Amino acid sequence: MLFKKALYLYIDGFKNLTIGKTLWKIIFIKLAIILVFLNHLIYDKNFKTEYKTKEEKSQFVYMNITKE
Repeated sequence: MLFKKALYLYIDGFKNLTIGKTLWKIIFIKLAIILVFLNHLIYDKNFKTEYKTKEEKSQFVYMNITKE
């Protein structure tokens, strides 16, 4: 019952927004732009590593985890 009242409170609040809807759209657009930009910076597809195969990568991780 309490959850239902809280849900209706938020639904009615968002229905009655005027400037708020525009602000939320701007926030989501900016967030999408930031995520796309960071995705290209952080997860560069042309990044070269010294390990060519997944087996070499997993062997490197295994050796470093089990190192004393």
